Amino acid sequence: MTARLLTSIGRLWTGSEIISNAAILISDDRIAWVGPSAELPRSVPGVVDDIVDVDLVENLGGGLVTPGLIDAHTHPVYAGNRYAELAMRSTGLSDSEITAAGGGISSTITVTRGTDPWTLCNHVRERLACWLQSGTTTIEAKTGYHLTRDGELADVRMLRSLENEPGMPRVHITFYAAQMVPPEFFGRRSDYIDAVSSWCADAAAVGADSVDVNCDDGRFTEEEARWILNAGRRAGLLPRLHTGGHAHNGIGSGAARVAAELGCASADLPHAATDEDVAALSRGGVAAVISPGSALQQSQRPPVRALLDKGVVLALGSDHTPGGVGITSMPLVIALAVSYLGMSVTEALRAATLGGAYALRAPDRGAMVRGRLADIVLWDADHEGAFAWNYGLQPRRVWRGGEPVTL
Repeated sequence: MTARLLTSIGRLWTGSEIISNAAILISDDRIAWVGPSAELPRSVPGVVDDIVDVDLVENLGGGLVTPGLIDAHTHPVYAGNRYAELAMRSTGLSDSEITAAGGGISSTITVTRGTDPWTLCNHVRERLACWLQSGTTTIEAKTGYHLTRDGELADVRMLRSLENEPGMPRVHITFYAAQMVPPEFFGRRSDYIDAVSSWCADAAAVGADSVDVNCDDGRFTEEEARWILNAGRRAGLLPRLHTGGHAHNGIGSGAARVAAELGCASADLPHAATDEDVAALSRGGVAAVISPGSALQQSQRPPVRALLDKGVVLALGSDHTPGGVGITSMPLVIALAVSYLGMSVTEALRAATLGGAYALRAPDRGAMVRGRLADIVLWDADHEGAFAWNYGLQPRRVWRGGEPVTL
């Protein structure tokens, strides 16, 4: 058994406390010990074949070390871009006007379907690498831009394959064929819902972890979501729900309450959640995944304080999409959570680590605790307050499963 020792860490944020002049002992891909350097055990399991003195490496008084960040909401599997559409939206055009001009999600579906698998895979590989290089060691990645059985299953296989390549983050794959009803099913909505439900078992078999349904802005009804999510649960997939960022006259869509009723792992983008929605998520133990970038783009103010006050676990996500925000930097997401949503640095950092692990139901990561995965980041800073100052703080070093990542 081999081991790696990180020592002389100036400031270690474990997820629950700060340790000064800390050390971390890594055995294989797990954390074997963490604590003050002065208390490092004299005998350790195995042979220490690599000692990293952080103080000597960084000349920053030891630097700041945290668990690897977790992006709990992304849509990275697509081809093409929608830059022209985003420029149109910036002039005040509505989504319906943009769709009438040939934009919208359907345009991405058309381009993605028409892109050969090799080219699509290369694009996705490049995006995933950006996350890891910015200190994000785990991402939740949704499919959803093929909306055919073979295309969606191929996307799941591709993501699972990419995860095993060098320089890639860990990937929690969400089967998201229920993003919208594709054009070829026009007039046959119920047929598509039945089809997606029947594909869930196949998606689980090829490597999907979760299933999601889009209830935002009327894409799928609550009853349709129940049908698909229950099919996914029977197939062994964790249920998630896009609960919607739109409220009408102060009344939420009700999707957040459905997420609680079904015991979903997460309610994604509940940016317009009402008090009733918040209470339901709290009672159901459902994580709320918030995207500061999307909220800012849409001039929304998610009820972050109400969620925290009610004990709802918050996770942060970039909501990287071709027609929304192109963020792949969780440090930028943290900065926006602090400046735009009013979260403290500690609250935002916790949401980007422990909160993300809870939303993904991945208790093996998100904290510097014995037995958890050795996903670790050394930042170009000596205090976590730098996340609020530097919009996109950069890592100096990243370890995934104890192995150094080439940045």
